Amino acid sequence: MVDVNTSKIICTAYGKGAEHDFHLFKAYAVNFSEKKQILADRGYQGLQKLHLNSQIPIKKPKGGELSKENKRFNRILSRQRIVIEHVNRRLKIFKILSERYRNRHRRFGLRCNLLAAICNFKLELKPSTNQAKLQ
Repeated sequence: MVDVNTSKIICTAYGKGAEHDFHLFKAYAVNFSEKKQILADRGYQGLQKLHLNSQIPIKKPKGGELSKENKRFNRILSRQRIVIEHVNRRLKIFKILSERYRNRHRRFGLRCNLLAAICNFKLELKPSTNQAKLQ
């Protein structure tokens, strides 16, 4: 989970082997405030049943086309979600997460949390683009 405003990683979740993200989301059952908005991709179909203030892209109907309003909504949502994809990229820079994990699985969670902390620390060190423009 990522804070969209700051691009900081809030928490990580992992499973044994190949497991879908939505199954992990339901298994950990993180309780969100109804005020918090969840932005997700199409893999999280059914998220609206669990959290009312969530948004996922609108799927194209079979044999049909999306309306201009639906396309506009999907475009706006993808622009907000790009922050999450950038965080995924920052994590995948570390080879331990981009390739097959061959070490002891008992410490995998610890290593994931350490990598997330390193990414968050690097964000704090990097001057924001707004401050750079002012100077």
